[in-house]
Amino acid sequence: MNLLSIGASYRTADVAVLERLSIPEPEIPQLLQKLVAQPYVSEAVLVSTCNRVEVYAAVSGFHGGLGDICNVLSQHSGIPATELAGHLYVHYGEAAVRHSFQVSSGLDSMVVGEAQILGQLRNAYHAATESDTLGRLLHELMQQALRVGKRAHAETGIDKAGQSVVTAALDVAAEHLGGDLTGRPALVIGAGAMGALSIATLTRSGVGPLRITNRSADRAERLAEAYGATAVPILDLEQALSEVDIVVSATASTQPVLTRDRLRTALAARTSPNPLVVLDLAVPRDVAPDAVGLPGLIVVDIDGLAAGRRAAPAAAETAAVEQIVAGEVDNFLGWMRGAEIAPTVAALRTRAEEVVSAEMRKLLGRRPEFTEEQRADVSRTLHRVVQQILHSPTVRVRQLAAEPGGDQYAALLRELFDLDVPLATHADAVPEIGGKA
Repeated sequence: MNLLSIGASYRTADVAVLERLSIPEPEIPQLLQKLVAQPYVSEAVLVSTCNRVEVYAAVSGFHGGLGDICNVLSQHSGIPATELAGHLYVHYGEAAVRHSFQVSSGLDSMVVGEAQILGQLRNAYHAATESDTLGRLLHELMQQALRVGKRAHAETGIDKAGQSVVTAALDVAAEHLGGDLTGRPALVIGAGAMGALSIATLTRSGVGPLRITNRSADRAERLAEAYGATAVPILDLEQALSEVDIVVSATASTQPVLTRDRLRTALAARTSPNPLVVLDLAVPRDVAPDAVGLPGLIVVDIDGLAAGRRAAPAAAETAAVEQIVAGEVDNFLGWMRGAEIAPTVAALRTRAEEVVSAEMRKLLGRRPEFTEEQRADVSRTLHRVVQQILHSPTVRVRQLAAEPGGDQYAALLRELFDLDVPLATHADAVPEIGGKA
């Protein structure tokens, strides 16, 4: 088995494509099961955020795995595979390991160094665990990716600026509202993870008074209480829109929440001389496409943020994270090579035990006068001899297998001793190589 990572992000696709690819949380278990039901895919993890949709998979072949995953994504999104291919990036083997660590450390984020991706990866890992689509390879990859992300934030200043997609969006809003957002009335639509981040970021930025609305009133009220905001019933959304300058919309709705008619009604009721700036951080989009361009309305979505990436960390901080990633990639590849030879070593020891048992049966058949104590003595001696003979070679072959090019040793052992080693499946046990995330 080898690692394959396939996805689309703000780098390769616009919002129109990402919203078709996006996977609502309730649909993730079903899509995970569909992935591991494919002929070449044995393990799968799905990551779906506002600016990326990725599949991490353990596959038995590159081209077969690529075709299987692309077909599943094509069926889900309704985008023909030939068209979808132009928006996808593909990483295999070592490149897939490196990409996962770059993602977890924030190097591949729209806002470099943002920490939200760690929570998103953790949620994806848990979803795959609950769906039983993880095996030894992806369990270890996800654990190590989360640990690399924590190292990057703990040991470098990659997130010193405290940037996130929300802070980047607020920078854009400030450009349209005279540069200072202090005291600007604002509304957050959505009380999920991104909504909570938005309320927290707006509070730190001095924006206010703050209001929050959500389909579930209870969640909105809890979040409002935690940050000194006001919860607004979703039925009063149009009135709330007419009374604020900034809107951050981040719902999980599959249909636009801010329709043209709703926004036009709110704009007509506004008394503020300022434009209404809507920061649409949802994928699929919360603002209906036909509402963009209404007089007095400014809409900033993921496409707009991607086009104006800003506030990048210093080159020294980025280089420090890249160094961490490079070292961790080497460690993980060493573990992979060692893990590949483990079943072969186990098969060799099993073969040796079978030979010892067969010879013992022959011996005891010729010497029926042996007492039970004598039989046990002979058996222990034979087993000890075999274990001592195998100990040094198996330790050494594990060491050699962990080095670059070490994959040849497993194949050589299988050939020399005519070993039949079954392929690992996603139900295999999970060995540990480092601290848990």
